[in-house]
Amino acid sequence: MTRTLQLVVVLLCGLAAAQQQALMDYLERRLLAIEDRISLWHEQTSRYASELREFKQQMVAQLEGLDKNKEALRTELDSVGARVDRVEREMDYLETQNGAQPCVDVDDKLVEQQVTVAKERNKAKYAKLTDCSDMISSIKAMKILKRMGGSKGMWTKDMGSSSGKVYIFNSTGEDMLYEFSSVRDFTASQGTSAASTIQLPSAWGGMGHAVYNNYLYYVKDGEEIRLVKFDLQKSKVVDSAVFPAKDQLPVYTLNPETYVDLAADEEGLWAIYATKENENHVSLAKVDPKTLAIEQMWDTPCQRENAEAAFVVCGTVYVVYNSKLPSRSRIQCVFDVSDMVTNDDAPTVYFPKRYGTHSSLKYSPLEQLLYAWDDGYQILYKLQMKKKLDV
Repeated sequence: MTRTLQLVVVLLCGLAAAQQQALMDYLERRLLAIEDRISLWHEQTSRYASELREFKQQMVAQLEGLDKNKEALRTELDSVGARVDRVEREMDYLETQNGAQPCVDVDDKLVEQQVTVAKERNKAKYAKLTDCSDMISSIKAMKILKRMGGSKGMWTKDMGSSSGKVYIFNSTGEDMLYEFSSVRDFTASQGTSAASTIQLPSAWGGMGHAVYNNYLYYVKDGEEIRLVKFDLQKSKVVDSAVFPAKDQLPVYTLNPETYVDLAADEEGLWAIYATKENENHVSLAKVDPKTLAIEQMWDTPCQRENAEAAFVVCGTVYVVYNSKLPSRSRIQCVFDVSDMVTNDDAPTVYFPKRYGTHSSLKYSPLEQLLYAWDDGYQILYKLQMKKKLDV
């Protein structure tokens, strides 16, 4: 019995040993399979990493190429933009040279069409609006009020009304002017402390502006010569028009910033200008203050060379001359639209000795005074008059 039991135990132990060996073999095979998979994963990971690096290098190269293309495209766009700007400027120039096109404002076309009519009237006798027949015989007196502002500018009153207000245009191109209630307040003020400011919608150009019957007429700064009518009471632009003259030049060689000099007298509003067509001489135009239409135009015998300013009295334009080295200003050329006075008949009128060269001279028909700007000094000249028939 005992021997049988021993045999059973031996059999059971052999069976257990065989099962254990089988289990070990199975585990070993599984571990080998896992190792193979891990090895394959490492291989695939290495390949993916390599492909990723190659892809990254390709993307970097493409991005660098895109940056270069972007810079090239930007350069081409800048070049195209410059060409477009040049074409626009050339189109603006051609429109100015060749007259109004359909896209131009109606007001501009009307003003430009008046050139032909105005030139046809050149030989017609000027129809005076008043019986004014005064002309300047001498400068009776001079009064220096103060010095305010830069070397070039303009000051004036409303030359068509008795409001008494004074307007200051400091420099040759700004968009803000100063208004004083009277000459006395202007003289007594410290700088512009007592002034009201008037903001314009655009900057003016030159020193050839006029205040007439509560409106400011100024020359807009820019490539084209545009007249702007500004309501001083309502602070808004009520009209504007391109000045209908081709190839304009500075009207005074000593003040080349001024291309159109607007002037008021007993007869109304005038424009003094110059063109290449008559480049050595000053021209004159009668302006309708209501519509800015040009009513009549004249070529005068007055030279532009060494001219510093001009003004109009009773339909006669007086051109003032100086020299490049400032000396004594003098009126040595006149032109009367009514042909009552010739340049040979009019005497040369000298201004009192001053500081330099006038940048502007504005005549007040109500006071028979000249409002002058001389190197930052504001000066009044009292005029001595005589009748044109007495010449």
